[in-house]
Amino acid sequence: MTPLRIKICGVTNVKDARACAELGADMIGFNFYPQSPRYIEPEIAAQIVERMPRSAHAVGIFVDASADEIRNTAKRAGIESVQLHGDFSPETCRELAREFRVIRAFRTEARFQPEDAGAFPDCDVLLDAHHIELRGGAGVTCDWSAARATLPFARFLILSGGLNPQNVAHAIAAVAPHAVDVCSGVESAPGVKDYRTIAKFIAAVRTAEC
Repeated sequence: MTPLRIKICGVTNVKDARACAELGADMIGFNFYPQSPRYIEPEIAAQIVERMPRSAHAVGIFVDASADEIRNTAKRAGIESVQLHGDFSPETCRELAREFRVIRAFRTEARFQPEDAGAFPDCDVLLDAHHIELRGGAGVTCDWSAARATLPFARFLILSGGLNPQNVAHAIAAVAPHAVDVCSGVESAPGVKDYRTIAKFIAAVRTAEC
């Protein structure tokens, strides 16, 4: 059985990135959405990526950016995975998947249908909660039943949205995702990671796998 992957998003500095990786995170997310409180310049992200342990995989988060913007920013930051929030077509994702590992993000709002994920066979799928203003990092739990129903349509499902050390085991039991994603649930402030909480989160995930 493949171990559940753990993604920690919204990292803004080298110290936090190294700590996340050393504590057991498999993926580290860098937010390139300028309106996010966790926004990071691509050049700063590149410096962090260079100093991260090789055990962790860097992911760039984008919202409603063009393919050229995504491509240029990702290359400046030295990352090979891109997470896309917003109105991205299957064609755009297919184009980007020729160069990057693509994670297509969906929000479990009223219009979302699990089969929507099936239109993106070249992508991993991330499910997050709907928030009227924020794109990720809102601390709002997504619809776990909708996430579970999405499994047959996704090659690799990442569960996000309001996860923390207290609820992640319940989320894993309810959804059975391939990976879990956490941001505000392991922070002391936006973009500032709490290492003790990260350790508790990762321990809760590993215990839930047993």
